[in-house]
Amino acid sequence: MSKTVSLEYANAYSEVLEVLRNMSESDINKIPNDIIEMFKENSNKLHDFRYDFNKNFKEQNISKRAKMILAILFRDYWASPSQKEIIVARQNFERDRIEMQKQEKYNINNIFKKNEIKKDIKTEEIQITNYKESIIKKIINKIKKIFLKNK
Repeated sequence: MSKTVSLEYANAYSEVLEVLRNMSESDINKIPNDIIEMFKENSNKLHDFRYDFNKNFKEQNISKRAKMILAILFRDYWASPSQKEIIVARQNFERDRIEMQKQEKYNINNIFKKNEIKKDIKTEEIQITNYKESIIKKIINKIKKIFLKNK
């Protein structure tokens, strides 16, 4: 396993290689050799993953990273032109949606609006809070008033 690759990716590469071992030779040949070699060099040889032929792909215990890698391989090497067009359109839509969410979240105007709302709430809390004097404090204040009147 290469030291520049995280364990998560090394395990994913192992899982991808296992899936590829169970595919047709013609599909594997569509992937450039340098990519397959990169998977082999950086895979975790100790990662124990077996493809279960009794389950479909969705039921396999494949990591999210490995699924993403396989999706990219499908898009780039196995998909028909129309499939590739649909995939790219969905990816662009998702990227744009995430970008819009980030813009809303980090919009300067929205940040200040949130602070204004918090200020209003604090002001209302202060106005609602009533200060009540204790009985002892009331007695002390009455005695002070009596002495101050006499002077």
